[in-house]
Amino acid sequence: MINRYTSLLQFILIALFITPVTLFAQQTGSVSGTVTSGSGETLIGVNIVISGTTVGTATTIEGRYLLENVPAGQVTLVASYVGYKPEERTVTVRSGEETIVNFVLSRQFDMPGITLIGQQPERLARVPGSAAVITERQIAEIAPLSGQEVLRRIPGIHAVEQDGLGLRANIGVRGLDPSVSRSVLVLEDGIPVALAPYGEPEMYYTPSMDRMSGVEVVKGSGSILFGPQTFGGVINFITADPPPVPTASIHLRGGEGGFLTSRLSYGNTVGNTGVQVTYLRRQGDEVGLLDFGIHDLSTKLKLVLSDRSVVGIKLGLYDETSNSTYVGLSQAMFDSGNFDFTHLAPDDLLDIRRYSASVSHDFFLNENVTFRTTAYGYTTTRNWSRQDFDTVFNPDRDYARIVGDPSVEGGALFFRNSTGNRNRQFEVLGIEPRISVNYELGGIRNELDAGMRYLYERAFEQRVNGTINSPQSGLLRDDEIRTGHALSAFLQNRFNLTDAFSVTPGLRVEYFDYNRDIRRLGNEEQTTFRSDDLVAFIPGVGFNYQLREGIALYGGVHRGFGPPRVKDAISALGVSEELDAETSWNFEAGTRAQLIPGLFVELTGFYMNFTNQIIPVAEAAGGTGRPGASLTNGGETEHLGVETTLGLNLQQLFDTSWLIDLNTSATWIQAEFSSDRFVSSGGEQVNVKGNSVPYAPEWMVSSELRLAAPFGVGLTFVGTYIGKQYGDVLNREEGTLDGRGGAIPSYFVLDARASYQIPQLSNASVNVAVKNLLDERYIVSRRPQGIRVGMPRFFTAGIDLSF
Repeated sequence: MINRYTSLLQFILIALFITPVTLFAQQTGSVSGTVTSGSGETLIGVNIVISGTTVGTATTIEGRYLLENVPAGQVTLVASYVGYKPEERTVTVRSGEETIVNFVLSRQFDMPGITLIGQQPERLARVPGSAAVITERQIAEIAPLSGQEVLRRIPGIHAVEQDGLGLRANIGVRGLDPSVSRSVLVLEDGIPVALAPYGEPEMYYTPSMDRMSGVEVVKGSGSILFGPQTFGGVINFITADPPPVPTASIHLRGGEGGFLTSRLSYGNTVGNTGVQVTYLRRQGDEVGLLDFGIHDLSTKLKLVLSDRSVVGIKLGLYDETSNSTYVGLSQAMFDSGNFDFTHLAPDDLLDIRRYSASVSHDFFLNENVTFRTTAYGYTTTRNWSRQDFDTVFNPDRDYARIVGDPSVEGGALFFRNSTGNRNRQFEVLGIEPRISVNYELGGIRNELDAGMRYLYERAFEQRVNGTINSPQSGLLRDDEIRTGHALSAFLQNRFNLTDAFSVTPGLRVEYFDYNRDIRRLGNEEQTTFRSDDLVAFIPGVGFNYQLREGIALYGGVHRGFGPPRVKDAISALGVSEELDAETSWNFEAGTRAQLIPGLFVELTGFYMNFTNQIIPVAEAAGGTGRPGASLTNGGETEHLGVETTLGLNLQQLFDTSWLIDLNTSATWIQAEFSSDRFVSSGGEQVNVKGNSVPYAPEWMVSSELRLAAPFGVGLTFVGTYIGKQYGDVLNREEGTLDGRGGAIPSYFVLDARASYQIPQLSNASVNVAVKNLLDERYIVSRRPQGIRVGMPRFFTAGIDLSF
């Protein structure tokens, strides 16, 4: 399989190398210069493009830029940068000569919002740790069915597809458990999106990648500016801001199984007011295992109040109905090959509705001091009706359906005439004031970021037992309310000791007060109430050294922290489980280098030492989900690994009009239990010390080859390799009868996309994409309740228009 891909890749590269690139050569010159702000500050990552073309570059950490091979004659340069007004300069380029053009940009007010890095990849040069930026263009080139496809491009990230469309994100970082992304902090425009960021940080709602303009990821010490989770890094989804001129776009994409994605957006700025409205519709009748429909509406409003003050308002509505289920295949059912995409539980029904609102205010005291205050709130309703079933036949029960072959041991699932309705509603309110200050002390330039946050969260949970004929009503079995109040403060200061060397220490303090109010349990009235609290100090420090232009060294150490879920820290009997917060020490060091134009390399080594990683046993992670079930401290684990990224742009290397761009990321991880931990197996206690942590593949590789001809045709190939991993702490090689335990073999998936830019319509393009081109059959997960098979070969076609 891999040999087939290697041969295909070699053929494409050889064919392109022998293309007579000199066919497109012409008389050219170059343009260079610097870009600064009105106060003389150098600006990093400013986009410099030749108007009417896709030829462009970005300024370096010194604020310099260089455009080579510019056709001789008159050209118009456009410099654009977030937070500043774009500038145009028309110059005459002479063959064989270098033309100097310097820009001074004036500040303009953009939509207030919190970013980790900024959307310019060049700003990575200043980050004291490993980080990544995915741009809107890169998202479009991948043509993702789910956000996980985009995140797999980033080394260190294990994104597990349980439904093929990414409706429930399962993201693990550097060997951490990916179950519903509970170990990573996920934000949208800087605001948490988890059900309850402290008490229940699961991602049953996941932002749709189809409406994103970029993604930022920080895995190093910079993550302590955000919280509460700091050990697994931060992922920030970025949505489009109001544009300066009237802009509308239409995105349509259809595929097999009634799959349809349609996105309509419009934005404009009139005077001091800007607006951006985006509506997204996703649906499918039979896409893999899913029958679903989604409405996703978001609105942004920007109000410039004065030359120092700007307000941003964002509103969102998300509504989903799907037949998502926890049920997967038993080992025998998978081995038979007859049930890969059979609707095992067709009566299961998930309804999610989310309302969100936020208000941000930026006040610019002067060029060096900015105050930002963000207030937000959202409510998420998650009602899930799931049919009860057995994996072993029980002669005392009458079953409504039997799926599989009951004559084979473990070959069938036995569905009862009963349902369990897990009805939950979450409320979250938060306010976060921040201050950013640039100052000089003792001849050293400093950049200070500080702030605090108050967050309130409440969860209402009921379990209603019903029947298939009346699945969403019945007998109230369990009823409880969980409430949390969190207060955090953070401070980070960047000391620019020299023009090339900076050190950035920081500290975050977390306080969380929580309670569990159990009113009904196991069909009986209860009056159980218990509260508890915790305090954590989370330090970190990072450095960045610019060895020379284009080459940077970075590193850091920080404390990893993640509070326990409230319903795990306090048992259903109202007993404090003394379940410690997850804590770790995270170390990393690396380098990123633009060795020559067209060749980029990044290499990072990391080590994470958990004193007590909590191994989840919730239903989403393959556990029982019984009322009395709770998590326990999982003991010490160690995560050691290396991440690397290689970018090779042959267009820049060989001065050709053809785009040939290869980007590869690879990760090696060794994540193991490093202390004694005994697990019951077959009536014995087995020590799992030295075993691999579940769902932590040793190898992960993602490679993208992008080709584009000067006449508008583009091809993109994306290959993903995921190494062998285990579905349980015992590291069993053979699959268990129910399919939930055992090894998950390695697999390789190849995706492809072809696009064409319509010459008569400069803002219109059509595309065709195929996922899993080789139609590989593979196990993607053994969770939550059995084997999930990866998506088969899947075709889509689409059109994009903007005007």
